[in-house]
Amino acid sequence: MREETATPAAPHRVAVLVLDDVLPLDLGIPAQVFIAVPGDPYELILCGRTAGSVRTAAGFAVTVAAGLETVRGADTVVVPGYAPHLRELSADVLAALAGAHARGRRLVSICTGAFALAAAGVLDGRKATTHWKYAHELAARHPRVSVDPRVPYVDEGQVLTSAGVAAGIDLCLHLVRRDLGARTANQVARSLVSAPHRDGGQAQYIERPLAPEAPGVTLASTRAWALARLHEPLTVPQLAAHAHLAPRTFARRFVTETGTTPLRWLLTARLDRARELLESTELAVDHIADRCGLDSPSNLRLHFRRALGTTPTAYRAAFAPTARPDFDRAHAPATAAGPSAT
Repeated sequence: MREETATPAAPHRVAVLVLDDVLPLDLGIPAQVFIAVPGDPYELILCGRTAGSVRTAAGFAVTVAAGLETVRGADTVVVPGYAPHLRELSADVLAALAGAHARGRRLVSICTGAFALAAAGVLDGRKATTHWKYAHELAARHPRVSVDPRVPYVDEGQVLTSAGVAAGIDLCLHLVRRDLGARTANQVARSLVSAPHRDGGQAQYIERPLAPEAPGVTLASTRAWALARLHEPLTVPQLAAHAHLAPRTFARRFVTETGTTPLRWLLTARLDRARELLESTELAVDHIADRCGLDSPSNLRLHFRRALGTTPTAYRAAFAPTARPDFDRAHAPATAAGPSAT
């Protein structure tokens, strides 16, 4: 008897729409992240208004393989930032984006790419973000868009927007996490030498003076020490003692270095550990709560619901190791990212 084999799932098609004077770093982010995913679950295609050469904001050109027909056939469309961001875009580009949205495709912007989505009407009635320098311009030009300049990215389900450059990495890793789970996103982050998730939005970058630090001083070793002891009831004085600092000095320096408080960072790390254990083991929820230092199943469920909008059991059902990736799965809208260990 002939043994039947499962038909491999078709790759998820990602079209990166390269507009004239594209920002090179913004363009490189989705390309680098999606091709780094193990198993090649994504098919990445660079496209423009037409196939051929497209100039970048840095003066050199890139070659795109296809035109706007790729936008029409993609599962996800990514629009990197471009300059000047207030220029009028051609009607065919806006129609292609609006059409992809109408067909239920996923649309993503990096940095000033949000201006293209807004011009196409895709962001009307939604929350969105862009680089904090330009957020007020996005809000003024498109009053039907609820612009939040504080967060690194916004996930509205079908439409996602990010702030500038590094936040684009955060958003693309979030997409991988949403599609394939925290373990895969963490693998990709490690290969890119990037944090799987950075807590504390872009508000930390909005023109505020930074306290001077002594050269070479870092709290990375203390964070690594804490990550190895998440099952213990760690306190700020304990962390400060490991860093050989007074608690108040430690807390101030920690916020300067990471953009978040020690206790919030610890909670983020504990939840990310819980997510990985839910994905990779069959441990009961109470055992996972103990291993992550969250004390009880009810405490784990409380923080899981607050941070991710779901329960540990539902998360395990969605991202179990044996589950096949389902790119068409409905996702609950969320603002910014769910926590992962940094």
